[in-house]
Amino acid sequence: MKHSGTRHKARNRAVDLLFEAEAKGVSPLVLIDQRRELYTVDDSVGTVHDYTATSVAGVVADSAQIDAVISSHLDKWQLDRLPAVDRAILRLATWELFNADDVDPWVIVDEAVQLAKELSTDDSPAFVNAVLAKIAELAPQVRAAAAAETDDAKPQ
Repeated sequence: MKHSGTRHKARNRAVDLLFEAEAKGVSPLVLIDQRRELYTVDDSVGTVHDYTATSVAGVVADSAQIDAVISSHLDKWQLDRLPAVDRAILRLATWELFNADDVDPWVIVDEAVQLAKELSTDDSPAFVNAVLAKIAELAPQVRAAAAAETDDAKPQ
């Protein structure tokens, strides 16, 4: 199934930016700023969708927690030994599972599997699905805890 929606494109671009940033050893936020600046003089670069920027910023801000969650759900694998594109897909999807409360967790898993089909190895879609299925089970509790924390922080 080919996905062509705006959110799918934004996710694809986010994975590209996370992958490129890791390969170059720079912050993905720097790449976003560069792309946005370059877009003002060369629109062939393409604009950076707000969802792309938001999700990449979220992955960067929560990177330690995201990597710890992913690592704890890898069976006989280490995060740094995975293909870089799979790391980017898993990081983005994990952030979404915990933060994108406007999207059903299973849609996020499906989108990640689709990205793995498009961008990674033949074995990656099944691997990504297996890891994210375990993480998706945590999503409701993490989202509820974050909502409760936000409610507690609001002035009464």
